[in-house]
Amino acid sequence: MITDMTSAEANLSRFAVKAAGSKGRAEPEEPCSLRTCFQRDRDRIVHSKSFRRLKHKTQVFIAPEGDHYRTRLTHTLEVSGISRTAARALRLNEDLSEAISLGHDLGHTPFGHIGEDALSRSLEKRTGHGFEHNHQSLRVVRFLENDGKGLNLCREVEDGILNHTGPEFPSTLEGRIVRIADRVAYINHDIDDALRAGIIEPEDLPEKEIALLGGTGSQRIDVMVHDLVESSWEKGEIIQSPLMREAMNNLRSFLYDRVYIGSVASRETERVNRLVENLFSFYLDKPDHLPGHVGDGENDLVTRVTDYIAGMTDRYSIRIFKDRFLPSEWDL
Repeated sequence: MITDMTSAEANLSRFAVKAAGSKGRAEPEEPCSLRTCFQRDRDRIVHSKSFRRLKHKTQVFIAPEGDHYRTRLTHTLEVSGISRTAARALRLNEDLSEAISLGHDLGHTPFGHIGEDALSRSLEKRTGHGFEHNHQSLRVVRFLENDGKGLNLCREVEDGILNHTGPEFPSTLEGRIVRIADRVAYINHDIDDALRAGIIEPEDLPEKEIALLGGTGSQRIDVMVHDLVESSWEKGEIIQSPLMREAMNNLRSFLYDRVYIGSVASRETERVNRLVENLFSFYLDKPDHLPGHVGDGENDLVTRVTDYIAGMTDRYSIRIFKDRFLPSEWDL
């Protein structure tokens, strides 16, 4: 039986991106009889090596010993769930939102934003421009994955991945949902992880925002998603109410003050900086140690080194650092 993809999208809003109306791929492909182009993109991302490596990349707490702290992979899955819920409620294309969600952090560095800042400084010292994980995520799906062939994703998915953060906004409503869902997810799960780690206590949370949003992460997410859907319904744009936007910004500021800066998470900053800078310098000085599959022969050395370090997991980068810079233990 051949599935009619057109009828499957017949109930979507007039503001939704239809698979049949996609701007297509850089390399045209024959359509699939079972999956829309956005479903195929989702599957390509999930089966990629970069996606699998997210399970060993830091969200906030570096290489945490506890099994219940978020990683970059669980963050990605939470963003995907929130995005799908909002897209379905707004009758937008949830397959497109899901594909963008699953691919949005593929280019993230090890050690979370501390690692991103460290790599950015190393790169800026040598080239004058820094590192941004959203641009690297696009580079991953276009050029690095699939043994350098890229995943050949639809332009709408690439656009959403690139613009999930930064000054430019995604061109689709589905991508704009992901942009907000990313923030909804990390604000709430970072609070949860900080409470679990004992960095903050429940009574430390801002009273006004907690009274508005709820005392648990699930309550806050529910309130935020309802607000997004109600504020955006049939408006042709994705927006939050002013009250909700202010509450989210205040919680984000609280996290920066109490969790991201001046906490156990930030105490590792100097060590991460040293690790990244030393690895960067090592591979620039000894490019023959770079794996042959990193980038293509047309890329300059700095780009190849950046690709390699950005693709590392926390534990792999620590192991490589030990191998390169610490003396080996002798079994006498």
